[in-house]
Amino acid sequence: MARGEGIISGRAAGAFSAPAAALIVLFLAFPALWVIVIGFTDLTLTSVSAPSFVGLGNFSRIFHDHFFWNALKVSTGFVIGSGVIGQAGLGLLLAMMLHGEKGAVKGAIQAAAVAAWILPEVVVAYCWAAFLDADAGLLNRAITALGLPAVPWLQSHALLSIIVFNTWRGTAFSLLLFSAAIASLPPSYLETAEVLGAPAYNKFKDIILPLIRGTLLTDLILITLWTFNVFTPFLLTRGGPSFATEILPVYIYRNAFLGTFKLGFGSAAATVMLLINLGLGAFYIAAGRKR
Repeated sequence: MARGEGIISGRAAGAFSAPAAALIVLFLAFPALWVIVIGFTDLTLTSVSAPSFVGLGNFSRIFHDHFFWNALKVSTGFVIGSGVIGQAGLGLLLAMMLHGEKGAVKGAIQAAAVAAWILPEVVVAYCWAAFLDADAGLLNRAITALGLPAVPWLQSHALLSIIVFNTWRGTAFSLLLFSAAIASLPPSYLETAEVLGAPAYNKFKDIILPLIRGTLLTDLILITLWTFNVFTPFLLTRGGPSFATEILPVYIYRNAFLGTFKLGFGSAAATVMLLINLGLGAFYIAAGRKR
């Protein structure tokens, strides 16, 4: 009977998971494979003739394109600044500061962070564009009210602006994840450290950090991949000024859907980006297994 139940259970599980697997294949696997195939052709949206097979020609052009290397450099700084240091670092700091708090301050901070996270991207980008506007932005109005000169944030400090914007936008996930992880720690550990008079830094380094290391690694994997693939900064700066904020998703969009509509070249760049994502994921998984 147990064997029969196991077979029925396996079939039932397969039947329940089949629709989800079909959707994944239809909307994720097939488009990804099709993008890879297109990357080996010279397909354009404006071409009237059938696309030709160019082999590795598009990939060779990508690796000889200084705009690609600029986009990769900008993406690296953007991921480290707004993802690793910004979202993960600030989320962990806020979780540590709010741990043990019972008042309304904790709820207000968490509610504000979640509100920034769940608002539609277009709405958030529009609000930040208005906030950072060089002429009538609220930030410059406050600066000039103090007698200081206005700053064209989206022109002279464009990369810093989108790093701060994306940090503000996505810190909620890390905050909630780390808050739950710290709240699940055995209270006796921290209470013993308090009795022994351990400094806050030692409690974090010797107790909290080793116990939430798995959560920290999970957060870094997700935040790094999400930040590397985010497109929202385009709504603020459109990759400018002078490609200073052109991250890889914007680089792919510009080549595939703007100007000459080079879908083949853009698909090859998207394939390169897919390989980078796989490399980042493999690196974090290897680091987690080692630890």
